[in-house]
Amino acid sequence: MAQEMLRCGTAEIDRLVAAGLPYEERSGVRHFDANDLYNLGMYSTTSKTQPELAFRMLFRFAGRPVDDLLRTKNWDFQVHLECPDCAGEAPWRLEEPDIVRFGGNVADVTAPAPGSGSATYTATVTTTGARTPVLSPVLRQLTGEYLAAGYRWQMIPVPMQADYALVHELGATSCIAASLLLAERFRGAGYRAEAKRGWFCGVLGGALDLPHACVEVEDDDGKVKTIDIAKAQLAARLSASTGEFQELCLGSIYNKVIPSTASGNAALAHHECGSRTPVHVRADIRSVR
Repeated sequence: MAQEMLRCGTAEIDRLVAAGLPYEERSGVRHFDANDLYNLGMYSTTSKTQPELAFRMLFRFAGRPVDDLLRTKNWDFQVHLECPDCAGEAPWRLEEPDIVRFGGNVADVTAPAPGSGSATYTATVTTTGARTPVLSPVLRQLTGEYLAAGYRWQMIPVPMQADYALVHELGATSCIAASLLLAERFRGAGYRAEAKRGWFCGVLGGALDLPHACVEVEDDDGKVKTIDIAKAQLAARLSASTGEFQELCLGSIYNKVIPSTASGNAALAHHECGSRTPVHVRADIRSVR
């Protein structure tokens, strides 16, 4: 997997290991952490690794006019829940799509009945976009300072992202860690703010679950604005042509994001069977044409 993801040979892998790339040996075979490999590929500057190619493909929309991101869009929304160490039949609790307050809609909902092992939640979710840029000079200054700080976006396990102080001490960031820290700074400046989790839609046709988080903050006009700080940061890495999308991320909403009712450091789902092992959540969100 490592050679395929990084598009390199055995000698290059050996050099990475010698330089400190951690691995676990099982039956004489080296096994690497997928996050480590993704982060190596993302910043390799070879322009040929799977993470680099996927990043350019996934964010190609960010360099286009944003009008398409503001129109109404329908999604076939499915979330698969798995309780790995299930202790028996019990109700499921999913932090459901929270889109109505942003002008969207949730219909044809099939919520999971009490059960064991696994379950599925399905719905048709309608999203839309709107230009509602942040007005507060203070909020814009704090956001700009964060973006200019030079934190490196990385793939980080979700439980670690909740420890946002540690993540940023390491010079790294992620959507959840960034949103938690920025929300804290907004509150320190006297604003009502909260990091919220959700889903980033339309990734590889819906077959890739990406944890996502934004900051919701009450602006000087009394309206709640959404700051998608991580997407603004990632778009800035792509090219200078993404300026319009970066500005959209600073207060506005767009149709590729479905917010949930979960706060930034909360689990998206829970099974009330008594198991202490977190529920695995995998989203499959596909555009309805």
